[in-house]
Amino acid sequence: MVTTVTRSHRAGGVALQRGGQHRTWSYYLKKLLLYAIMIGLSVTFMVPMVWMVSTSLKLQGQVFAHPPIWIPKPIMWYNYVEVLQVAPLLRWLGNTTVVTVAATIGTIISASMVGFGFARLRFPGRGVLFGLLLATMMLPGIVTMIPTFIMFKSLDWLDTFLPLIVPSFFGGGAYNIFLVRQFYLTIPTDFDDAARIDGANNWTIWARIMLPLNAPVLTAVAIFSFVGHWNEFMGPLIYLFSEDKKTLALGLRAFVDPYLASYHLNMAGAMYLTLPMVIIFFFGQRYFLRGVVMTGITGR
Repeated sequence: MVTTVTRSHRAGGVALQRGGQHRTWSYYLKKLLLYAIMIGLSVTFMVPMVWMVSTSLKLQGQVFAHPPIWIPKPIMWYNYVEVLQVAPLLRWLGNTTVVTVAATIGTIISASMVGFGFARLRFPGRGVLFGLLLATMMLPGIVTMIPTFIMFKSLDWLDTFLPLIVPSFFGGGAYNIFLVRQFYLTIPTDFDDAARIDGANNWTIWARIMLPLNAPVLTAVAIFSFVGHWNEFMGPLIYLFSEDKKTLALGLRAFVDPYLASYHLNMAGAMYLTLPMVIIFFFGQRYFLRGVVMTGITGR
């Protein structure tokens, strides 16, 4: 009887091992297929970026050569210097930096404060106000474009950076507020209670307790805000008129001249706009992903 049980146990073990080996091969096959699809999509999406880099280093006559020239011969690094000489690119770059940094700081501060209010403070109508805030995310920006323009015109803010910066200090956007609020809800309220026992008010709790704990989500908000304001085109197009006030995205569009066909210089100028975004995404991609994940956290 013992021999029978032992044989049955061994037979079952062999079956489990064979089954495990079968599952292992299917697991690796699925992984291989998944990685093949991901690599294929990555290559597809990288083609425009590679073409832009390649074109920015070409001679003018190589841009529309057939068959296409992917590796320029010779490599014209001087294109990046020439584009600085034919267009006020450094001024545009400085304007973009001023607007982006100021708006990002405003977004971080205001979104953190408003998110703290919705997550930690108890006041009448809090749920209704938060629902209205989320409803604004479904409102197209084109609907509020004309009223906003009229308001800034009455304030005499046209052709200044104020319409591009000041709104960021009033909430920082519904999405950013929602993101910060969801993160605040994951922090135990024991920290608040302990601070209030020691005599801290809401400002102290926000500044000295919540802000340090809020660093991960604020980093994600900062990246989202920086990328959005750096690439913004519609706002500068509406509110900025002077040549010395243009941002990089607006200036590059005005720099395109179809009659000159200097697409190699256009691509070199576009690299000044694109490269900071590539660097930021390379170092902050985990915060991008964390920001997306945080939107799915269930709050109270």
